[in-house]
Amino acid sequence: MEDQASSLRPGCLRWTTCGFCQECQCRGNYSGGRFGVGLQGSEVEDLKEKGHQKVRIFDYRELATATRDFREECILGEGGFGTVYRGHLRDTGQEVAVKQRNKSGHQGEKEFSVEVLMLSQLRHKNLVNLLGYCAEGDQRLLLVYEYMALGSLEDHLHGLAPDVGPLDWNTRMKIATGAARGLNYLHNETKPPVIYRDLKTANILLDNGFQPKLSDFGLAKFGPVGDLTHVSTRVMGTQGYCAPEYGLSGKLTMKTDVYSFGVVLLELITGRRAVELVDGHTEYIVEWVRPRIKDTKNVNEFADSMLHGQFSEDILRRVANIACMCVREDPGGRPSIKEVMLALEYLAAQKFDHVATGGDTGDDPGDDPERSPTTVLKENTKVMENLLAREQAVAEAKRWGETWREKRRQVGDNNPTMLDR
Repeated sequence: MEDQASSLRPGCLRWTTCGFCQECQCRGNYSGGRFGVGLQGSEVEDLKEKGHQKVRIFDYRELATATRDFREECILGEGGFGTVYRGHLRDTGQEVAVKQRNKSGHQGEKEFSVEVLMLSQLRHKNLVNLLGYCAEGDQRLLLVYEYMALGSLEDHLHGLAPDVGPLDWNTRMKIATGAARGLNYLHNETKPPVIYRDLKTANILLDNGFQPKLSDFGLAKFGPVGDLTHVSTRVMGTQGYCAPEYGLSGKLTMKTDVYSFGVVLLELITGRRAVELVDGHTEYIVEWVRPRIKDTKNVNEFADSMLHGQFSEDILRRVANIACMCVREDPGGRPSIKEVMLALEYLAAQKFDHVATGGDTGDDPGDDPERSPTTVLKENTKVMENLLAREQAVAEAKRWGETWREKRRQVGDNNPTMLDR
């Protein structure tokens, strides 16, 4: 979004990839390092008229009261934008999460505007619901969300409280499938498509039923449209989740998000962090898991010990294979998020029976009222078969390449002149 900032008029948050504001077609009216923030008076009314009625505009005093003057005991967590507080709206009685900008943080006005833009326009059961915001000057930037009672996926994988049990396999699959649906909505059901750019366990929030919702859209960007293959931007994101080609070139595509999703899948399977410090050096989960996944006999080499073996080894291995496809170095070899979503829906439907320790299909695999369970299952089975066929083809090509290189090496050792022909 940062490369389109100059196209915005203060008080107008909606822009297109061509650099023109969708509503007023304004251009070149950017000044003072501010856009869409510090909204007051006529600017607030202007914003309301431009299609942002879905979110409420709060005044600072309301939110100070809701959070008991932003007391320390109300803190839910910290992020790149600032501190998140638990609050209680006096007029509606609703519990909320209030994110207050940290003046010393690395995110600011641009990320605030992007978040309001994105979440005021996007609605999906697997995206967090933005209730409103406060923009009383650049020192009073606050975002108000629905309260997510169970915190983040990161909390349940890596920061488990003593009185909270670990996630079981079925719940992990429910979270993975829901997160994939949210990402699929951004990639395939919005126009233009949206690249999330900050997918990680800390940004997957959970409600009381462990329904996952993607949060924190301050780094999101509109994806390429028409004949464009990528969006060029400065590199931003979180270490361990950033796709290698994006980190090197700044070229952003939907496959960048797929890589990050693969890392999250690996965390769900292994219980390890995306990046860990081991014996004084950095260890990435992607590099840690690859040699272990090759061992087809013992999935316990990489499965989270907190699962206590309560999972189907066949299903876990299939999910691990999908995760490894997502984190391939070559973005062209990664599946689309729709393929991943359909495969996970199919696998998530194979519920692990903790009593019989066997497979059992539980909920309808697709959870889509417009398609019959039989149709969804057939579609998902086909996608799963295609993914596995692709994986087998890649493995076969790799073996062929290694055999060919070995033959060339042997020929070269026996008759070096042959390699020059």
